[in-house]
Order: sequence, then structure tokens, then C-alpha cells
Amino acid sequence: MSNRGEEIVCRTSIKENRLLITHYSLLVLTAALLLLTACGYKPSAHAVRQLFGDSVYVEVNVDRAEPENAPYVKDEMNRIVYTRFKGHVTSKEAANTQIYITYAGSSFTPLSYTNGYVTRYRTNVRVHFRMITPKGQIVKTISTVYEADIQESSLTSSALRIEAIKKGLEKALDEFMAYASAKGMLAGDEE
Repeated sequence: MSNRGEEIVCRTSIKENRLLITHYSLLVLTAALLLLTACGYKPSAHAVRQLFGDSVYVEVNVDRAEPENAPYVKDEMNRIVYTRFKGHVTSKEAANTQIYITYAGSSFTPLSYTNGYVTRYRTNVRVHFRMITPKGQIVKTISTVYEADIQESSLTSSALRIEAIKKGLEKALDEFMAYASAKGMLAGDEE
């Protein structure tokens, strides 16, 4: 008989544990929702959108030594405007915000060698941003660092060099949009 009693107690404690876990989960979820909404959390896209509005003009000036990167930078910036901030890229005359991006070049620093060949390098990319909005102007120069391995082939090295520059440019664009987002939050708080 005691075996039967232990089984009933065990089933009861399992049900109580499930009920306790369910209540605990709901409590944690409710607390998280309250915390996020009570703190006034807004996504960074909201802040940037407040800063630059719906229509954006993007102009890219590149280093004459590496003109192949201009289409990539322009396309990537257009993609960011479309996907992250739901903006529309328009002509300079129709835009209420203008973003000027100047690719100021890159440098490569060897980090390691094998048999006289560079096998790992660091790419430093400099990009200057100027964003003109109805609320003012934001200017920022960003230097990014990207490290990568390289193989002992000149064909592969050239392709990897361009890829490293693209990665550095991508990091610079992301960093600028985060900077603009923070500026947008500050501008929203001042109003």
C-alpha cells in the first residue's frame, strides 16, 4: 500500500512542478515585456528614421586607385536604407536627406609569413561620411580593421584583397548607421 501512496505523491509533485514551471515562465515573460516597454525601448531603425525621413540620396566618391569598390559601397548603402530603415533612395532634388560617402583608401599590413609569403594580413579601411538631414548634419570618419588569411597565389591574393576591402567597407557602413542611430536617439530626446 505504501508503494501506491508513494506513486500518488510522486504524480502530484510532478503536476505541481509543471504548474510551478508554467507560472514561473509566464512571470519571467511578463517581467521581460514590462521591462522593455516601460523603459521606452525603441529599435535603432526608429531613431534613424526619425533623423532622416523617407527619401534618401546616396553619393559615393572613391579612391582613384581602387574604383572597383564604388558600385559595392553604393549598392550596400542602398540596401541598408531599404532593408533596415524602410527608406527610399531617390534623386538629389527629391531627397530630404543626403548621404555622402568618401572611400579614402585602404592599407594592408602583413601579420605572418610562411616561406617568405604573407599568409595573414590586416586591412585598414578609411571611410568618411557626411549626412545632411532636415535636423542638421552628421560628419564622421571611420577606420575599420579586417584580418584574414591569404594563400600563396597572386590570383587568389587579388580576389582576397578586394574581398577584405568589401568587408572593411561593410563594417564601416554598419558603424556609421549605428552612430547615426545614436545621434537620432539623442535628437529625439531633445525634442
